[in-house]
Amino acid sequence: MSDRLSKLTQLLDVDPSDAFVLYGLATEHAKLGNITEAITFFDRCLNADPNYHYARYHKAKTLADHDRVPEAIAVLQAAIPAARAAGDAKALSELNTLLDSLT
Repeated sequence: MSDRLSKLTQLLDVDPSDAFVLYGLATEHAKLGNITEAITFFDRCLNADPNYHYARYHKAKTLADHDRVPEAIAVLQAAIPAARAAGDAKALSELNTLLDSLT
């Protein structure tokens, strides 16, 4: 286990519903190629904070980067209305750009 992963896991022990830590664990697992774990942590992050739009973006990117494009598109198609409803223009733009690159 990487040092960063170990530290994030310790932080998660303190607060298992910390969306920022869950997101960090997801992205760290994605960097290490642990795709199943990454997706699990992205999902946990989104359960903790449904408006964590960048978790949706990076979940979709991780799926797409591992030849799971249809799943990535589905994530983005659900994420775009959520970002629009939240008024997060930056996230909305990035989600749309990623979707456009996959379709």
